This record gives sequence, C-alpha cells and structure tokens, in this order.
Amino acid sequence: MSLFPHFERVPVREPFRLDLTADALRRLATNTVDVVTPDGAYYRAFETSTGVVAVRAMQLEPAVLSVESTGPFDDGLPALVSRMFGTQVDLRAWARRAARVAWLAPIARALLGLRPPRYPTLWEACAYAIVFQQISIVAAASIMRRVVALLGSPIRIGDVELVAFPSAAKLLRAGDAQLRSAGLSANKVAHLRAVALALEAGELTSEEIEALPTEQAAERLVQLRGIGPWSAAVVLLRGFGRLDTFPMRDSGVARTAVLLSGDPDVNLNEALALLGPVRGMLYYHLLLGRLRNLTPERTD
Repeated sequence: MSLFPHFERVPVREPFRLDLTADALRRLATNTVDVVTPDGAYYRAFETSTGVVAVRAMQLEPAVLSVESTGPFDDGLPALVSRMFGTQVDLRAWARRAARVAWLAPIARALLGLRPPRYPTLWEACAYAIVFQQISIVAAASIMRRVVALLGSPIRIGDVELVAFPSAAKLLRAGDAQLRSAGLSANKVAHLRAVALALEAGELTSEEIEALPTEQAAERLVQLRGIGPWSAAVVLLRGFGRLDTFPMRDSGVARTAVLLSGDPDVNLNEALALLGPVRGMLYYHLLLGRLRNLTPERTD
C-alpha cells in the first residue's frame, strides 16, 4: 500500500523550479518543518482537523507539481501547497525590471524559476518574524528548530522524519520556562504569546489582512505587540506574497547586497525604486544568492 494514497496534479506557470522555491521557503537545510530529500522531493506535515497529515510535492514535469498526501484532501491541501509555492504568480514584470539592475540581472538569470513562497498560516508567518528579529539567520533557525521539536507534532513517513509546525494554541499551553529552554528571550516569549492570543481570539484574521491594501495591512499588523515595521513587512511578504513590500532596516540585507553586487557602494534604494511593485522578489534573490554564493564571479 502506498504511503501517499491521495494524489493530485497541480498546474504551475512556467518557468518554475521547486528546488529553488523550497529553499527560499525553508531558508536553511536544517529546517525540520520544510524538508527536502536528496531526490528533490519536498515534504511537510500539517495539523488538520483529522490529525497530522504528511504531504509530498515533486516537480515531475516543467508545468506540473505532483502533490501527494497521507490523508484526504478535505482541508484543501493541494491548493494550500500551490499557494505556498506561488505556482500561479506571474513574474514577467520582475524579469523585465530585474534586467534593468546591472548587478541583479545575472543573479535573476541564475535563479530563474524561483517563485515567492508563502507560509501556510498567518500564525506561522508572525512566529517566524518574531523569532528571526535582530539575530542571525543561523541562530534564529536553531531556536525555531528547538521550539518546533518541543511543541510540534512528529510524524515519520518511510525514512523521512517530519514535525508539524505547532499551533498558536499549543504555544499558549506551554510554560514560559519551557519556551525559554528553547532559547527564546523573555521578550520574544511575551511577543509570541500576545500574537497567539490575538489570533486565537479572532481579533485578527488572515482574511482581514488579505482584504487590505499593503500599506493598511502593515498598519494593522503593527498593532500587534512584537510586530514592528520590519516584522510586518516580513509577514506580508512571506505570509501573503505581497511583492510590493520589502523588509528594510535590515543590516543583513545591506551586507548581502554588497557581497552579491561586488560593490561596497551599491545603491539598494535605487534598485528597489527600479523594481517597484515587485521589489519583494529581491528579498528572495538576496537570500538564495547568499546561500548559493552567487557572487559576480559565480553568476557570469
């Protein structure tokens, strides 16, 4: 009997590369929620109304994503996976605009097929934004991995071990000492609790954010304790696919732009102005460009 009895073919807009998009979603290979195996398959576990369900996505054809599941698709899992990988996002404007930025053009060509990934829930987007505030990506990923191991629901599929991202309710049930033991500061514990409480109480919903223009959505998000302008931009970009926003005031972004452009005086604001309504894609190109060492010598 198949480990994944439920199957659906999800059409994608070409060009699309699952490997690049999955790497942008998970940031680091040590991510235990978003798992990619050596054969290029993407795995993730979800907590659903019927229990923990594992999903496997593979790109078997250029224009088709194969989505398999251990449980029924009653919760709209194929559509959710499609949204997570931006399969229908039209990036023609990005291609045109990126070509006008001399140092970015070769990086965009090297990463052709990358789509803007999205976290599956508002809660997960907020949780990542808070944990990743003001510390290195490696340190933040390590802390998040411990939080997930502490609170998440594990499931094993063959040789692949997965952990479903813990819900807001699970975080609220955890004690402060538990959360601090994972490496979270007292402030971040308080901020995560505040956001979890607001979402669980229905004071803010993903539907409300979806309905708002980006500027107003950012203003709404910063009303949450622990969500400032940078975090709001991250939530909107990584949680809602708002490409018209970019997380500024990030020293790591500036350093990466210098590294990838080879220019210590690179004008990031000028690049953002040229990219206009699709400037959020720069965030993902800087991320993968750094992880894949796409310096000028490596992209030509």
